Amino acid sequence: MRTVKIALIVFVLLLLLFRVKESIPTLETTVSKALEDTKGTYSVYIKNLKTEEKYVLNGDRVFDAGSLYKIWLMGAVFEKIKNNELEEDEILEQKIDILNQKFEITSEDAELTTGVINMTVKSALERMITISHNYAALLLTENVGISKLKVFLEQNGFNKSAVGVPPKTTVTDTGLFFEKIYKGELVDQEASKKMIEILKKQKLNEGLPKYLSSDAQVAHKTGDIGWSKHDGGIVFAQNGDYIIVVMSESSSPMGAQERIANLSKAVYGYFKMQ
Repeated sequence: MRTVKIALIVFVLLLLLFRVKESIPTLETTVSKALEDTKGTYSVYIKNLKTEEKYVLNGDRVFDAGSLYKIWLMGAVFEKIKNNELEEDEILEQKIDILNQKFEITSEDAELTTGVINMTVKSALERMITISHNYAALLLTENVGISKLKVFLEQNGFNKSAVGVPPKTTVTDTGLFFEKIYKGELVDQEASKKMIEILKKQKLNEGLPKYLSSDAQVAHKTGDIGWSKHDGGIVFAQNGDYIIVVMSESSSPMGAQERIANLSKAVYGYFKMQ
């Protein structure tokens, strides 16, 4: 009789332990809950740079990159600077109509059609990233060249990304980009540090940073095109820095942007409790 009672107690304790363990959130369950009832397709890449904890959802799903391609361009520009082929205070200048023609931008799609754009390389980089200025990007692309941008992707192992119309990428490639600059491995340590500082100045903050507390700094870049809405970067937090990249394609890009903000908040809260 006593043996039966002990066995019953052990069973109850094991059951309680299982339920407690089941109720403890994981990174996967945190993301799944934040994405409940989503309409559309989402890809997520998260990596804690302190603990190495990682979660990837649809990591190889290829999306139209939108303005996320500008982080590759930033890297390629800093590579030219390192090789003494370009200087940060060098002034770039071109006529708007020539840029439109060179990059096959129709008059219906062009943000600008006349005049001249000129700015320093440093200014072009900051405007391209922080406010996603398209003509700053075109000015830099003209200088770097599409072929060199393709080589840059290949040399850095961004194998699922492609320069084209439109550019393509994945959360895994984008996550790798941010990990490389965090570790000082993209171009070199100095260039990686400068890229992070530019990304920290981001003005388009309705995605990843929107609901984070003031003690967190976010170095990130947004991207949107058509039905796609993306945001990716590095969150510098007291409990440990981490990478988070979210890409989406849905019938409601603005709804997806809010979903990205809420997912970011949930992940931040998860890591804060670890």
